Amino acid sequence: MSIHPSAQVHPSTVIEDGAVIGPDCRVGPFCVIGSEVVLGRAVELQSHVVVQGATEIGEETRVFPFASLGQIPQDLKFRGEKTRLVIGKRNRIREYVTMNSGTEGGGGITEVGDDGLFMSSCHVAHDCRIGDRVILVNSVAVAGHCVIEDDVIVGGLSGVHQFVRLGRGAIIGALSMVTADVIPHALVAGPRAQLEGLNLVGLKRRGTSRDEIAALRDALGVLGQGSFRDSARQLSEAGVESDLVREVLDFILGPSDRSFLTPGK
Repeated sequence: MSIHPSAQVHPSTVIEDGAVIGPDCRVGPFCVIGSEVVLGRAVELQSHVVVQGATEIGEETRVFPFASLGQIPQDLKFRGEKTRLVIGKRNRIREYVTMNSGTEGGGGITEVGDDGLFMSSCHVAHDCRIGDRVILVNSVAVAGHCVIEDDVIVGGLSGVHQFVRLGRGAIIGALSMVTADVIPHALVAGPRAQLEGLNLVGLKRRGTSRDEIAALRDALGVLGQGSFRDSARQLSEAGVESDLVREVLDFILGPSDRSFLTPGK
């Protein structure tokens, strides 16, 4: 066990031999920290937090009461192999959030980026890859092997099916069940989620120009006329000047076993 002299640890907390508690960490009462856990600089575990397995938590991340991080995956194929959970910097992980470690079949690692907000009772399953500045609103459930790119917002009580990809800057409305890939900068909503258009609010907040937004709208109109992949291939071969349109086309033509959410699907 290694506890930096500047760390503050409540005497009721249980820290197993081998754990590393970095400088300026604050660990509140009744936490349990496993032997392979590494807490970066200024990580705060408020109280009643359980961190197990080979879990790394990046600097200045705050974890609120009753969160459980790094437990074994909820996957019947798991046989006790060594896997990891890596959480980035400056995340806010609220009450009752669960994040599981990876599986051998999924690459052995669950990854969470920087500056995310994970609201109460969210779940991040095994082998997920979560980008930077992601917001999961209360009680969102993300199944195994999902990819959520940077700046995505998932509305409360939504579910994301295993192996689904959510492209950068997409927004998912509350109470949605997402069963197929979502292109970057899309707006998705509905109990059986469908593509409603572009995430205009998010695009404008990020300072996207009118020309870029217009190019995205035009591209979305073309994509909606047939198979996403066929239409994307044709647009790509014709050449595009917009960086955001190119990002969408690359996402569609990238590796995935799933279909895409389309208008009216």
